[in-house]
Amino acid sequence: MKKYDYIVVGAGLAGLAASVELALAQKKVLLIEQHNLPGGCSSSFVRGRFEFDPSLHELCGVGPESDPGEVRAMFDRYGIKIDWKRVDDCFRVITEDSDGNPMDVTMPAGRDAFIEKLDSYVPGYRDKIENLFRLFDEVNDGIAYVSRPKYSLPKVMIKYTDLLKVGAKKVDEVFDALELPQKIRDILSTYWSYLGVSLDSLSFAHYASMVSNYIAKGAYIPAKTSHEISVALAEKFRELGGQMIFNCRAESFIFEGDKCAGVNTTLGEFRADCVLANINPDIIYGKMMDQSLIPEREKKLSNARNRQFGGRMFTCYLGLNKTAEELGIKDYSIFMSSYADSVKEYNSLKKIDTNKYSIFLCYNVANPGFSPEGTCVCSFTKMYTSAEDWEKLSAADYFAMKERIAKEMIAQLKDKAGIDLEPYIEEISIASPWTFARYLNAPEGAVYGYETRDWDDIMSRNMSLATDYPIKGLIPIGTAGPRGDGYSSALYCGYQLASIAMSKEGK
Repeated sequence: MKKYDYIVVGAGLAGLAASVELALAQKKVLLIEQHNLPGGCSSSFVRGRFEFDPSLHELCGVGPESDPGEVRAMFDRYGIKIDWKRVDDCFRVITEDSDGNPMDVTMPAGRDAFIEKLDSYVPGYRDKIENLFRLFDEVNDGIAYVSRPKYSLPKVMIKYTDLLKVGAKKVDEVFDALELPQKIRDILSTYWSYLGVSLDSLSFAHYASMVSNYIAKGAYIPAKTSHEISVALAEKFRELGGQMIFNCRAESFIFEGDKCAGVNTTLGEFRADCVLANINPDIIYGKMMDQSLIPEREKKLSNARNRQFGGRMFTCYLGLNKTAEELGIKDYSIFMSSYADSVKEYNSLKKIDTNKYSIFLCYNVANPGFSPEGTCVCSFTKMYTSAEDWEKLSAADYFAMKERIAKEMIAQLKDKAGIDLEPYIEEISIASPWTFARYLNAPEGAVYGYETRDWDDIMSRNMSLATDYPIKGLIPIGTAGPRGDGYSSALYCGYQLASIAMSKEGK
């Protein structure tokens, strides 16, 4: 039997990025995946003549070739070329503002254009808006620095003083300190659902990292669905000499004393000096290893999180036999909610009957060639902050509920934006939280891992890298990692934790 330097379990984006990073360092790496293709969320599926992306809305961190973000820079370093398509606008949001008035706002991509438009909607506060964006810049630079496997705290204290000032602050607290008027806050709160945490609990550093990237460098999608990304990473891994086995499910981890020494799988036993597992830690600790080997700190961390899973996703995919232009679709993404107030909206997402939030996308707006000529592909996504209602459904009620929610979202678009899709639906597919749970092995369909809120936010996770991952030879990676949820975060997490693994192993 071969023994590897590293085994990576799970070919989602974090697993793929980790595998490429390790292979680039000329390590002997095995990547195993329970599915018959790579990608996890970063995949695609076909219904009729349409190909659908399961989960990607848009990526931040790509940026133009002239000013690459961390994702484009990572792929350039790997020698991987993706056919990126830029999304021209940041978003359109249709909701009720904090004063109870209707709000319908469209915001452009690009820092200057975004500030100009925000100033036109709420005149007289340009200096405060520009102060916010300057703070975004320093916070982003500081997060990039403390995300390294080794960083100097004295340097952080000297160079990134504003990061230290806001490091433990929530978004609402910083908005208060900057004296931003409520209308500006209502508009800026739109992206909160991309992180799944209301602004009274969301780390400002996390918010700044994502939102400023979307605004300053724009958002992008791959031309051939997000499966283009995962296939390119898998091919690069093989090119570098890595070994990949599909249809191979990890069942438990092998330990020699207190050190992980390999993986028991449905295809037998594989040994390695270190294992990186793209699996939720609750599953690792609860089902895949002896309880006596779990360090006390990890038990306390798991108990503290106490099923505080991130967003549970529901998505309706539509293949339409009309073009976007014929249907009157001009916006790539439309956020539709009951309230601009993220706290009210977050609480409404706990129950099926009160959850009226959805995000509508039309991929053809950013990529006209996304679907066959004369057609377009759209999706609706909503997030649940609890799975309680879904757990109560019988099998018969479950299917009826999926259809009911899909119809409600389609009707909502017609009511709020005047866009009627129903007569033109050629293909429809609906994924509930349980669909994502089944395909991704994500507890309750929580593709976001754990909520990055309060004490367990992006700053505390990154500042704790030296003490995290105390199990010898075993490192969980993915959305439960230091960067939290999202495609860009998963990619960076794979790179980051592969680097930490090599540092821990002295390789």
